[in-house]
Amino acid sequence: MIEEIVPFKGWERNLRLANEHLELIVTLEVGPRILSLSPRAGRNIFKVFEEQSGSGGEAQWKSRGGHRLWLAPETLEVTYYPDNAPVAYENEGEAVLLSAPPEATGFQKQLRLTLHPQEARVEIVHRVTNIGAQSRRLALWALSVMEAGGVAIVPQPPRGQHPRDLLPNRALILWPYSDLRDPRLHLGSRFITLRQERGREPFKIGLAGETGQAAYWLDGTLFVKRFAFQADAVYPDMGCNCELFTNEKMLEVESLGPLHTIEPGEVVEHREEWRLWTDVPPFDAAVEEEIGRSLPPLLERENDQ
Repeated sequence: MIEEIVPFKGWERNLRLANEHLELIVTLEVGPRILSLSPRAGRNIFKVFEEQSGSGGEAQWKSRGGHRLWLAPETLEVTYYPDNAPVAYENEGEAVLLSAPPEATGFQKQLRLTLHPQEARVEIVHRVTNIGAQSRRLALWALSVMEAGGVAIVPQPPRGQHPRDLLPNRALILWPYSDLRDPRLHLGSRFITLRQERGREPFKIGLAGETGQAAYWLDGTLFVKRFAFQADAVYPDMGCNCELFTNEKMLEVESLGPLHTIEPGEVVEHREEWRLWTDVPPFDAAVEEEIGRSLPPLLERENDQ
C-alpha cells in the first residue's frame, strides 16, 4: 500500500492512500474529509467544489464536497458545526485514524480508514466521542458527495406475496421540497434510482430497509457502500437508514446509524464498506431489466465473494 503526503486542489497537506486498484485522498488541513475516491489513475467520483478548495479556518461551515461525518437529526447548532480546522492522523496497524479537534458542541469526530491490500475496497469507521458533560441523543450520519452526471441505485428487499406476507418491510420518507413526479426518480420493484441532472431543483428521499446498500454509477465506474441495518433500532428522520439528496451540482449518497443516547465519555461508531468496480456498462435507470443486466452481482449480498 502507498501512503504519502501530496498536494490536492489547493491544499498542500493531503494523505494519499493507494493500492493496485484504488486511490483515496484525505486532506489534513480541514475535516476530516475524504476528498477523492478513484480507480487507480482514474477519475475522482466525489464532487469537490472548486470555489471552496484550498482554504480553511472559516467561521462558517463549508460544504467543500467529498465524504464527511455529520450528526443527525439535522440542526444548525450541531450538524453544521464548522469542520474547517486541521486534522491529526496516526497509523493503527493497517488502518489510518484521522482526528478532528474537539468541538464546542461537546463532540469529537474521527474517521478510521482501512484500505484492502489487494482489492478496490475500503472500510470506513465513523467515530464520535462525547467529550461534554451532558448526554445527547443523536445518530451518526455518513455523507458521500458524488460528482455530477451519474445515477444512484438502492436495491429493494425481495418482494413478498399476499396474503402470506402481511407486515411492511420498507418505508419511503419525503422532504417538503420533494415531488414524487420528479422525472429523475424511478421507483421500481427491485431498485430505486435517482439521476443527477444539471439545472434541476433539490430533491431528497429517505429509505428504511434491510438491504443496507446504496450505489452510484458514473461513466462506467460503480461505487457501492454497505452499512448495517438494525431492525429493532430507532433511526432519525422518521426511520431512515439511507438517504439520497441531489441538486443541480451533485448527488449525496448517505447512510445513517441508529439514534443513540451518547453519554459523557462514550464512543459511538458507524461503519461503511466501500467498493469500486470499473467498466460497468451504462443502463437506463428507469428500466429494471437493464439495471439487472448491468449490475449483478454487484448489489447482491448473497453473491458477494
